[in-house]
Amino acid sequence: MTDANTDAMTDAVAELIAILDLERLEVDLFRGQNPKTGWRRVFGGQVVAQALVAATRTVPDDRPAHSLHAYFLLPGDPRTPIVYEVERIRDGRSFTTRRVKAIQHGRAIFATTVSYQVVEEGLTHQPAMPAVAGPEGLLDGKALAAAGGTGMPEAIAAYFGRERPIALRPVDLNRYLPAGAGGRAPDPIFNVWLRAASALPDDPALHRAVLAYASDMTLLDVSLIPHARSVFDPAIQAASLDHALWFHRPVRIDDWLLYAQDSPVAGGARGFARGQIFDRAGNLVASVAQEGLIRPIRD
Repeated sequence: MTDANTDAMTDAVAELIAILDLERLEVDLFRGQNPKTGWRRVFGGQVVAQALVAATRTVPDDRPAHSLHAYFLLPGDPRTPIVYEVERIRDGRSFTTRRVKAIQHGRAIFATTVSYQVVEEGLTHQPAMPAVAGPEGLLDGKALAAAGGTGMPEAIAAYFGRERPIALRPVDLNRYLPAGAGGRAPDPIFNVWLRAASALPDDPALHRAVLAYASDMTLLDVSLIPHARSVFDPAIQAASLDHALWFHRPVRIDDWLLYAQDSPVAGGARGFARGQIFDRAGNLVASVAQEGLIRPIRD
């Protein structure tokens, strides 16, 4: 049973769909708008998703994206639209490759390569989905922000309580307790259920783009768990440096998905984190890897 999302479309979801509907300026040249959020820089997941949309619009519909590899080069300016320039690297019999450059103020702020493949049958295997509580009964973002006695810092409670296009339900809140709570530092593992905050149109490419948007949420923060820190800590300078995403199966992101995340290593002021995204049936639909800056700010 998939627990499909049948809620009426929220303003945040409608805005996300709108910013993913890029304006075509010329052949292989697109322009994307930014949401009016008041953020100091563009959310990385937005740029990943918009670049994927730009590349996909130059590829036949029968070739879905299967992998994306990207670098964040400069912070995005939320006051300025982003221009996406697509380069057609290869059009083969089975695979198609596109390179996308995101440009603001005459400079590249992001670059990615996306690979597409015709649908084929083949050998299959996958790991088991982690045995965690389902999304039912877990606190959603607004409930987390309003709940008393959780011990979460105000900035983190506000993050989860903010209206957003992606609904988040963390499995374990211990990660957000103050330093020292619960004894030793917890392992760098974080599980969170996510889905679009309301139902989406039946467009597979849109669902992949929204999943790409969501894949940048909470991931880098996992590398700070063993150090009793978070990306909300004013003593930490945090930013995504690169991002890789693999689509293994068709996916609906308006059904609940489990984002199982871990961080095997950190060093050199960088943290490395991985994610596996499972549907409610236990199918691994996507994998994610990311390295990000987690630089302590010293006086």
